[in-house]
Amino acid sequence: MTLHAITVLGHDRPGIIAEATGRLAGLGLNLEDSTMTLLRGHFAMMLVCEGAAEDADIEAALAPLAADGSLTVTVREVPVEAVAPAAGTSWILSVHGGDRPGIVSAVVAVIAGVGGNITDLTTRLAGDLYLLVAEVDLPAGVDVASVERDLAVVAADLGVGVTLRAAETDEL
Repeated sequence: MTLHAITVLGHDRPGIIAEATGRLAGLGLNLEDSTMTLLRGHFAMMLVCEGAAEDADIEAALAPLAADGSLTVTVREVPVEAVAPAAGTSWILSVHGGDRPGIVSAVVAVIAGVGGNITDLTTRLAGDLYLLVAEVDLPAGVDVASVERDLAVVAADLGVGVTLRAAETDEL
């Protein structure tokens, strides 16, 4: 079997998810991982599907979604990689405050600096209020109190609030 990374981006309208996933299922593709959201009124969907279909067949099946020019669809094969279970602990990082450039890069640099991995990240801007929520895996043995102190320093420099809390252990 082959893994395919598929993106659908563009103007939002009802039915995009139903149409895209229906066409993929029609090709016998299994939806393994996905994220779908609205970004400033624009639809964004990223999927990883497994199946025997060729990229060209997937592109042809999804072409009607992009026919009117309001959506862009891309398809590419991706290598199958073994995903090792996290050897550390999972955390939820949240940042809130006034919007300004550099919030994401400064905060995630602290996590990267200790070898942490961001497994999901969402940001929203509501007026002047900026919100970042991330799922973070920290390596075993990391001094979490030190990470929290470093995050507090960065947050103070940016004029935002930051919270790091242990994630729930229940999986989907």
